[in-house]
Amino acid sequence: MPRPLAVSVLLIFLPLSVAAQVTVQEYAVPRGHRVHDVWADPAPDGPVWISAQGSGNLGILDPKSGKIEFVPLGSGSSPHGVIAGADGAPWLTDGGQNAIVRVEPKTRQVKVWKLPQDTGYANLNTATFDLKGVHWFTGQSGIYGRLDPATGDMQVFRSPRGRGTYGIHMTPDGVVYYASLAGSHIARIDGATGAATVIEPPTPRQGARRVWSDSKGAIWVSEWNSGNLSRYEPKSGKWTAWQAPGERAQIYAVYVDETDKVWISEWVSQTMMRFDPATEKFETFRSSSAYANVRQIHGRKGEVWTPESAADKIVVYRYKTP
Repeated sequence: MPRPLAVSVLLIFLPLSVAAQVTVQEYAVPRGHRVHDVWADPAPDGPVWISAQGSGNLGILDPKSGKIEFVPLGSGSSPHGVIAGADGAPWLTDGGQNAIVRVEPKTRQVKVWKLPQDTGYANLNTATFDLKGVHWFTGQSGIYGRLDPATGDMQVFRSPRGRGTYGIHMTPDGVVYYASLAGSHIARIDGATGAATVIEPPTPRQGARRVWSDSKGAIWVSEWNSGNLSRYEPKSGKWTAWQAPGERAQIYAVYVDETDKVWISEWVSQTMMRFDPATEKFETFRSSSAYANVRQIHGRKGEVWTPESAADKIVVYRYKTP
């Protein structure tokens, strides 16, 4: 199995706000891999997993050396999302293979679970694990599903309002929510039955794209059409929205760090933003790329990692923690 490596550390520089004490480090990816999502191992110097959508590979970045190893996922592969399970193994939602894919971290062995044939092309998107270790995933064709890694049992459900099922995440108490981009809503999944309950944001046609839970179980939503960063509080049903800075903002990705600050990628200005719910203020940071097109955000203590799909870079924003 080919494993080309590339040494690729580029630079470190201060962002727009020196007071923010955030530094930026960039890792170049060989052109053509068209990186899409990233997932950072929680260990301080652990690997960063990359879905290389353009080449059909899992990328494995060693942050210390800058080396990137590529593991081919199979014929026709085109992975969208990547997350890690409790065992530390990376799992990918592979739209090209219409399958869920796992890569064994030590041996690099690839295991593929194809979606049932009657599902059709799912346009697989993103995934999350629940507290029982069940793998939940979405497909923009209008499906979501679950895979039990222990038994291999897979179930696929039709989204209540059709196409658009996109970002997905779990709250600390184990409830899974997804966002529907085309459907402009979020939904709560019943883990026992698999049924999805639609939850309407107050802004019509807002284009809810991705979701992430904070430590209290509130759901943060990146709204592509409206440019809002929204928060849904399940206990009260309350919605709150904040407009991202800039003209005609479009928010693609959302991630909540360990301090409950919220990071978003904004595509019009091509910047990363950090929102503090306590002060209700945004800070803005920028890489060296004129066009970054950050499609997902992930992190670990003191670090936020982003894939720049337009520039073929992996970028980390490092900040001081309390």
